[in-house]
Amino acid sequence: MKIKVKFLDKRIRQQFSKIVATVSAVLSAILIFCEIPDEWKITSGIIFLVLLLVIYFVVWVYANRLADTSLSIGGTSVQIKKGDIFREEGLKVIPFNEYFDTIVDDRIIGKNSLNGQYIINIFPDVDKLSKRIKEDKDLNIPENILCKNVSREGGTTKYKLGSSIEIDEYVLTAFSKFNNKNEAELTMSEYINFLLQFWNEINRVYAQKSVTVPVFRSGITRFKGGFNKIEIDELLNIMLWTFRISETRFKYPAKLTIVIYGDLFDKINLFSLQEELD
Repeated sequence: MKIKVKFLDKRIRQQFSKIVATVSAVLSAILIFCEIPDEWKITSGIIFLVLLLVIYFVVWVYANRLADTSLSIGGTSVQIKKGDIFREEGLKVIPFNEYFDTIVDDRIIGKNSLNGQYIINIFPDVDKLSKRIKEDKDLNIPENILCKNVSREGGTTKYKLGSSIEIDEYVLTAFSKFNNKNEAELTMSEYINFLLQFWNEINRVYAQKSVTVPVFRSGITRFKGGFNKIEIDELLNIMLWTFRISETRFKYPAKLTIVIYGDLFDKINLFSLQEELD
């Protein structure tokens, strides 16, 4: 078991106190009608203390093994869990770079990245995919296009971060900026502005379908301006905060799901997140 919550964590103690209060109230009610014999009082006290220790331990184990949690933000059901975005139902969001590149060569796009896996397994006809991107009317509005005919390998149209295109059951979104060395990078203000624009785009396309997104943090994206060591749980909190302040709301039964991959899941404290946002 990966230890994500300390044994004496404040939230563990708070949850334990609530349980103890309930147990104590029930026992008090029982003892009004049932008296413990004198010879059993010390033993009963020891059993009660052991029971409290067991309860505390169970709460602590539960907090560390919590595999998913559900929150309500502005009336929208938000589920956070470990999973594979490609196996989810509804619309699935795949982050691309600002040029919507389709070259999977472990240099421009990594084969193991989400957009690399999308191109390899879902839409392998890159010429057709590039054509869909170039000809999509909703994506290619003047407000989304920052620059055309850029001299570079790969896509030549530079889009505003957060610009998105819906293709079948997937939404491709411009997430990371590329420098002249084809390295993905972002400042924190760009990350927040991306999210605000992205939620607006999702509000436009979701059509009462459930939407699944990853924690936006492409493995090769570099955060500039002193945020290069930001943790995934902090990025998750920023995503939830921007969703809360945006005007995006999913009508029931549609919901938002945030999936977390593999070892990254072990870095997320869902128990604390649940306590903070409930």
